[in-house]
This record gives sequence, structure tokens and C-alpha cells, in this order.
Amino acid sequence: MKKRFDPIKDKSAEIIEYLMSSPDMPDDEGLLFKIRLSIEEAVENVVRYAYQTGNGWMEVSTSLDKQNFDLTIELRDAGTPFNPLDRDDPDITLPAEERNIGGLGIFLCKQLMDSINYRYEDGCNILTMVKSVHIA
Repeated sequence: MKKRFDPIKDKSAEIIEYLMSSPDMPDDEGLLFKIRLSIEEAVENVVRYAYQTGNGWMEVSTSLDKQNFDLTIELRDAGTPFNPLDRDDPDITLPAEERNIGGLGIFLCKQLMDSINYRYEDGCNILTMVKSVHIA
């Protein structure tokens, strides 16, 4: 399942709902909660920060590897190059007022998903998140 949103300004909710409506999504509520939170964090970051003017496009897709039961979610944009995985994880042992601002969302994604990868290719930021949806 793949769709391009252009422009993305003020379309976070629409993009998130599109991804969550994918037939690739599992039926398990616990998995859906983790996947949705990760999607929300990643989509919001692109919508808020990728384009200086706030206008730009994002292509999103989902796919399910039926052999390994891995759900792959990909976000692609042509905004300012930015690898969110380059940031150090926040020190969550510190009180909130002593922590640096930012980085908590991608940290959360890394905790909830099985893998997250970033690459910059052909003028695009590409964030790929994978979650095993095999329910034993």
C-alpha cells in the first residue's frame, strides 16, 4: 500500500489514518498500539520539521512479508536531510526539567519497533520502521 501526500501541511491525522487503515496491519490491539504510536511520532516529525515553509510532500507505504510476518512502514520526503537516528538517546533517568529538548519521539519509536533505519537517497529522506507482527 503506497500513497503520496502533497502538500503535507496540516495532514498529519490523514496520513496516520491512511497508514493505520492498511490491510497489512495486524489484528492484535497491543501491536497496533505500538505501531500507531511509532507512526504518529515519525509522521509528526516530518510534517513539522522536514520543510522550512511547511509545504512539501511525503510518500508513505506499508508492506507485509508474509513469510517472516514483518510489517514494514516507510516514510519518504524531500525535505531537509535529517537522520533522526544520529541523535543520542535521551537520558530518561533524569527528571524531565533536566533533559535536553527533543529526541524522545524517535527514542520511543526505537523502543516500540523491532528496527528503524534511515537513509538519504536520490534527494529524499527515507525512514523505514519494521515490526514483527507474528502472533504465536
